[in-house]
Parts: sequence; structure tokens; C-alpha cells
Amino acid sequence: MTETRLREQICDLARSLFDRGLTHGSTGNISARTADGGLLVSPTGTSFGRLDPARLSRFDAAGRLIGGDPPTKEMALHSAFYDTRSTAGAVVHLHSCHSVALSMMPDVDADDFLPPLTPYAIMKLGRVKLLPFFLPGDPAMGAAVRGLAGKRSAVMLANHGPVVAGKDIEAACTAIEELEATARLALILRGTDARMLNAEQLRAVVTTFDVEWDG
Repeated sequence: MTETRLREQICDLARSLFDRGLTHGSTGNISARTADGGLLVSPTGTSFGRLDPARLSRFDAAGRLIGGDPPTKEMALHSAFYDTRSTAGAVVHLHSCHSVALSMMPDVDADDFLPPLTPYAIMKLGRVKLLPFFLPGDPAMGAAVRGLAGKRSAVMLANHGPVVAGKDIEAACTAIEELEATARLALILRGTDARMLNAEQLRAVVTTFDVEWDG
């Protein structure tokens, strides 16, 4: 894919997420690897609904900003995923309502943030780690992701929002949408005796679709 097309794809997918209410205002950030090993990143203070392909922050393979507007203040978070997961070709961070709400529930399992409701979140995300609250832009978020040693493709920042790494920008966006949809299901089903996937069904999904699960 050419860099011009990648720039357009980043902005198109970001706009789609914004238009469907998966992030709002100037929240969220998105990045993708370029063919030369650099990065294209959404600028700080910008809206997913109005990203300009020509103004995306451009980093070279050494991590130097070489073009575009100043990048998101969450660069430490993005860099942590790229540095610890060799398969990461894109990273997306949203402030999606249902996943944020679920992160505030006192009984959520920090190692398995999403309950096993459907096979799809398992297939797209594996196990999602709930991280504690950090101030926006705190480099400690990146340190927390690095502490996972590349074993998770997705984390949930408590009271803040989900972050997902994927093989490319489309995969990362698809996965984070699945995270939000599953969080919405979990909230809808709270207080009910819902039938979740049992241990045997969960193992079958993990084995059949070669899901990373032991991290």
C-alpha cells in the first residue's frame, strides 16, 4: 500500500468510528506503520471525524518526527505496542462509552476484562488486560504495556478507554469495535443469569482459531 493510500485509509476508518459514536470530540488516537518502518499518527487535539491525511504526524524508522502536526500525547502508549509486538502494524485508542463504563465496575476481572460471551471478541482480541487509571498522556501507560511483554494485543485503561494493536489499520479497528460491542453486551446482561461460553467451548475457540491466550 502506498503511503498516500495509507493516510487516506487512516482518516476514512477514523471518521467511520467517529460517525458511529465510538469516540467523540477530540478523543482517541490512531497510528499505523509505513512501508519504510516509520509511523503515521493522528495529531494531538484532533477529532477522528476531521483528520486531514496531509497533516498526520510522520515519524521515520528511528522514531523522529519528520513531518505533519505534533502527535498525540499518547505516543508512549503506541510505541510500547510497536516495540513489544513484532506483528503490530497499527494501534487504535478510543474513549468508547460501554467499555469505559465496564471498566468502572468493581467486580471486573483485571486479567480477563471481557467475559466470554461470544467467540468473536476471543478471536479478534484474545484476553484483554484491564490496566489501572493513569492521567492522560502519562508515560507510565506505556511502561504498563511494556510490562506485559507483548503478550496482549489489547488493553483497557480504567476510566479512560481501550487500546488495541492489530496487524494493520483495518484489523485494529475491527478488533476494537468488537471490544466495545462485547462490553455493551456485558453491561446489558449484568444482573442476569446469562449463559456464557463454558470452558470447553472457550478452549475450542482458542484452539480452532489459534488465539493467543496464555499471556
